Amino acid sequence: MISYIKGTLVHRGENHIILETGGIGYQIFVSAGLLSKMPALGTELKIFTYMSVKEDGITLFGFSSKEEQEIFLKLLTVGGVGPKGALGFLSQLTPQEIIIAILSADEKTLSKAPGVGRKTAQRVILELKDKCSAEDAIAIFPNVEAAASSFGGEKLEAIEAMAALGYSRSEAAKAVGQAAAEGMTTEEILKAALKKMITF
Repeated sequence: MISYIKGTLVHRGENHIILETGGIGYQIFVSAGLLSKMPALGTELKIFTYMSVKEDGITLFGFSSKEEQEIFLKLLTVGGVGPKGALGFLSQLTPQEIIIAILSADEKTLSKAPGVGRKTAQRVILELKDKCSAEDAIAIFPNVEAAASSFGGEKLEAIEAMAALGYSRSEAAKAVGQAAAEGMTTEEILKAALKKMITF
């Protein structure tokens, strides 16, 4: 298992990059999100990886962080989700968004990933709900300022606020996931989530 590769970015393709290290060029398939953030050619990079070994060859998949790598590995344990499918989730969603969607049984959010239908989203929720926790999502952004600067920061802030009010993070994640809508502020999400808690 190759955990990560440090090298020079020498090529950027439609769905992959090539990192050169020790005179060897490694082709690494990456998500659309990571590809869009790639620096200029010639830059030194550290990419976390997963090596898929099949009869027809060996393929490397790359991630920008240990957290992305870990949620990718969790997704691989779901029946019917292969490496390309797991990478598809990371093309549309950040690791914390995936975790919150799983905890809150948010099929709609998970279905944003390319090629993922309702049944696959339901299977991901069913098989991973006991392997994820809201703390996993919060841990990726250990402070509110960092969370707010990232996609989904408002949801994480609302979860933190509900936790401060005495709700468990799992309860808060479920309520926030069901109450939040695109464009809502943290305060609006919090109010809607608290209303949800009353009806649970």
